[in-house]
Amino acid sequence: MPPGPKLKQQFLSKELSEPLSDPGSFENIPKVRTNAGDSVGQRLKGKVAIITGANSPIGIGRATAHQFARNGAKAIFLCDFADSHLPTHKRELHSLYPDVDIHTRQFDAGEEESVDDVVQEALDKYGRLDVFFANAGISSAKVFWESSSEEFMKILKTNTLSVFLAAKYASRAMLKTSSGKPYPGGSIIGTASVAGLRSNAGPTDYSASKAAVISLMQTCAYQLTGTGIRCNAVCPGLIETGMTKVTYEAARSRGTERKIGQLNPLRRGGQPDEIARVVLFLASDESSYVNGQAWAVDGGLSAGLPFVPGKLA
Repeated sequence: MPPGPKLKQQFLSKELSEPLSDPGSFENIPKVRTNAGDSVGQRLKGKVAIITGANSPIGIGRATAHQFARNGAKAIFLCDFADSHLPTHKRELHSLYPDVDIHTRQFDAGEEESVDDVVQEALDKYGRLDVFFANAGISSAKVFWESSSEEFMKILKTNTLSVFLAAKYASRAMLKTSSGKPYPGGSIIGTASVAGLRSNAGPTDYSASKAAVISLMQTCAYQLTGTGIRCNAVCPGLIETGMTKVTYEAARSRGTERKIGQLNPLRRGGQPDEIARVVLFLASDESSYVNGQAWAVDGGLSAGLPFVPGKLA
């Protein structure tokens, strides 16, 4: 296959532009060299972030916005195709974190012009973009032979094309430098799924779209070589969100809620904040050497083969 395009030298990251700093010594041995700030401090202090798929009251996008704001982000753009709850999210975040600028934008994350516009707005307002969490996603409930080509492509537009557009425009913005950001760099995070890692964890169209997100993030990571821009995919398991609400409600009505997540070794489903904590890490400088990865947050489901004790035969 042909090699990826090479980037100009002026886009090199701080780590490739400067020699390693001298950490000093303690009793004739070198101190530990660090690349990020104190992990007990505000991990996104001064950074500008965009989150898509942020409207749902019980979604991963909203939970992530709270983690970003709690950790000192300078500005957060909350974006979604629907805006029924975005104003409420903005008011709540303002009440809790008055020093964080919260912007809400309604658009289709799979529409190129809209993604370009919100990225440019972040640059115009703040002169930088540090994080793009491409979290927009939808699913279906059909087996593949019942789905039309149009339905299949709709899933890919929302779940996969949106991540491609995020990477395309965010990466250009993250190359921009200034007195406050002397070197290029940033973090692009795409929401994939364990369904993109293993079969039988979701419908065919959904699974294909999430596998593509993983491949996109891995390929983009290599094509951004040397820039300090990192691309990773987060792969949730069964999380209680708007997308899985029907499953949870049905189990509760039957009295079988405790069976949710029984196939993973934690024996439970997950909560949006448990994904948001991983996204926060990937967005922060603490994950400065994590790149091109598909990070499963699934209670251990993808770590093994399906086996229920006592049900082997």
